[in-house]
Amino acid sequence: MSYSLKKTIILGIESSCDETSASICIDGQIVSNVTATQAIHEQYGGVIPEIASRIHQQNIIPVVDSAIKNAKISKNDINAVAFTRGPGLLGALLVGTSFAKAFALGLSIPLIEINHMQAHVLAHFIDTPKPSFPFLCLTVSGGHTQIVLVKDYFEMEVMGETTDDAAGEAFDKSAKMLGLPYPGGPLIDKHAKEGDANKYKFTEPQIPGFNFSFSGLKTQILYFIQKESKTNPNFVAENLNDLCASIQSRIISILLNKLEAAADQLGITDIAIAGGVSANSGLRAELQRLANKKGWNTFIPAFEYCTDNAGMIAIAGYQKYLKGEFIGQDVAPLARYHI
Repeated sequence: MSYSLKKTIILGIESSCDETSASICIDGQIVSNVTATQAIHEQYGGVIPEIASRIHQQNIIPVVDSAIKNAKISKNDINAVAFTRGPGLLGALLVGTSFAKAFALGLSIPLIEINHMQAHVLAHFIDTPKPSFPFLCLTVSGGHTQIVLVKDYFEMEVMGETTDDAAGEAFDKSAKMLGLPYPGGPLIDKHAKEGDANKYKFTEPQIPGFNFSFSGLKTQILYFIQKESKTNPNFVAENLNDLCASIQSRIISILLNKLEAAADQLGITDIAIAGGVSANSGLRAELQRLANKKGWNTFIPAFEYCTDNAGMIAIAGYQKYLKGEFIGQDVAPLARYHI
């Protein structure tokens, strides 16, 4: 099927970490979103950058081909290529950037660079309901934790961010202490549903303003487990559900207390969450409870758009296409790329 020139068709490419993803956006609607994951990293307890980049090279052509076929279009119908420039793993980003540049050059179409963190925020504009500007977005993932004031599609201000570890890392590292396999965040969420969140008390760090810190919490958890395990070697196994519930409860309270403070100070009632950790059922439930108390309108993307995916890259690329914001072939990926 070939589309008329009146259609705006964007190919989005995401390769910032260990997911190779491609998506097709037609006139602001995501019509296909294909992601290849890399399960091999589970055996290492974390993502190995060199392995990730090599697997991206294997995956990117079949993933893009599948996205185009699923959208029932031809590559010649595509108006522009949007790609993740950063932040992320440099080798992984290089694969996506190089492919996007070659694809755009081969078809003589524009190239659009996308900030990965902005794309997580803009994932809220894939489906309805959509937030209204200005709104606050809590972006939480394995590598980032930010409270972002979103004034327009690409006018964003970071109000607070982690000073050390990200919330997703706190989940995964805590899970490792409990003997759970990587990625452990979803497993903590699973066990927490069967546990008592009030069983064990971990203190909340006192960080000024809207910034976060999770390194101290991880140390607390480690020392607590070590202490209890000395007297009872089976402590973790016998109390796994309660430990998971207590750890998850504290991470969530750290996130939402800062979010609530920022919303109160700015007088904003449209509140969004994004990033991989926004798929956590405990966080979603507590956000809704807080929203009911505060009178907030809350927005959470569909699960497939919470984790790293090209749908959010394509929708961000569509907005940049409308503004005519293109980049040249001399563009290079950026491991660090601030909003």
